[in-house]
Amino acid sequence: MMQIDYPFHIDGRGRIADTKHDDHIRDLIEQVLFTAPGERVNRPTFGSGLMQLVFAPNSDELATATQFLVQGALQQWLGDLIEIEAVQVENQEASIGVRVQYVVRQDQQQQVAEFSRRI
Repeated sequence: MMQIDYPFHIDGRGRIADTKHDDHIRDLIEQVLFTAPGERVNRPTFGSGLMQLVFAPNSDELATATQFLVQGALQQWLGDLIEIEAVQVENQEASIGVRVQYVVRQDQQQQVAEFSRRI
């Protein structure tokens, strides 16, 4: 089954771009990670708050807290679609990187998704 691609755009055929199920799940993970709570009007608790932590002093404790925060947000919002196996967060000067290892519940496929953002 095809899903609407994220970010929303029009494809080369002049239609709404679509994507496969696995890519759609990756897009959903990205949305949870990089959406700040309060950013969505009808879902004020949606998101992880990950981007706010970029400006906090870098430490081992912060990295551990961030991993738990991200894992909790993914389980809350996508727990019916995926099972989180591991989350790794790297904070380097002006960028943040996240590696998520998960299993797609529909077909039990293990996946790894990596994301990074520059501030």
